[in-house]
Amino acid sequence: MPHFLTLGGLPAATVTSLVDASAAYKRMRPHALAPWLAGKTVAVVLEKASTRTRVGFEVAIRELGGHATILTTDGSQLGRGEPVEDTARVLGRMCHGIVIRTFSQARADELARWAPVPVINGLTDHSHPCQVVADLFTVMEVAGPNLRQVRYAWIGDGNNMAHSWIEAAAILGLDIILACPEGYDPDPGVLTRARARIAETGKGRIELTRDPLVAARGADVLNTDVWASMGQEAEAQKRRTAFAGYCIDDAMLAHASSRAIVLHCLPAHRGEEIAADVLEGPHSAVFRQAENRLHTQKAILELFLAGR
Repeated sequence: MPHFLTLGGLPAATVTSLVDASAAYKRMRPHALAPWLAGKTVAVVLEKASTRTRVGFEVAIRELGGHATILTTDGSQLGRGEPVEDTARVLGRMCHGIVIRTFSQARADELARWAPVPVINGLTDHSHPCQVVADLFTVMEVAGPNLRQVRYAWIGDGNNMAHSWIEAAAILGLDIILACPEGYDPDPGVLTRARARIAETGKGRIELTRDPLVAARGADVLNTDVWASMGQEAEAQKRRTAFAGYCIDDAMLAHASSRAIVLHCLPAHRGEEIAADVLEGPHSAVFRQAENRLHTQKAILELFLAGR
């Protein structure tokens, strides 16, 4: 049973096909209801608050001819402690696929272990593969089809988004440098696996630095995320101190390529990880990136649920 839980185990051809399919869906919209999910229902399980994931999947499922059933923690037995393996087996007997947005990667993995239908990771604390496919599509739209000719910089927390970017770099042979404060590096296991894949293929480069200006220097893509993700609110002040100097502002942007684009998966904290005038400025591709979640999620649903 194919699941979409991380980018890590996917072949390069699958990732590039998802990016290409995203572009095709964007060109077609608005379009008549597609037949790929006709007669199918997809359970969208939201254990974290959501805007882009929820709306993107609801609209995508509907425009592919299917029906979305939304389950939140407050509105389901998951919030009352029902074991995830029970929920997985029940949903899998009623629905044709499951999207899960949750905290622990282990929880998404356990759902996939027990579900008799494909499971798509809509976000965990460890990985955000749907978003990074949308990011790759956005880069392709702006910078051209050869993603390997682009120099990528990640500025900020070595979080789920950083992990998925590291995996994408290893799969596609990308050149990425990540600037993270001490104590906020990406997971060592993610780095080890990615570097092993790069060593096998001889393509790509992953570097870490403490200096965000080193990462920004000459970069074609500057990417960031909030410093305190959902579930880390109690650490917000501590993280603001640790991440001082990591805000993508005009001064940092001046070190990047003149054609650089800025990405942020949203929601953004203006004045913290990104300056308001950068988010709203000519280098920002943030709202194009957000829209592209819809097209990317169609491509993912088509591949993993419709089997095309």
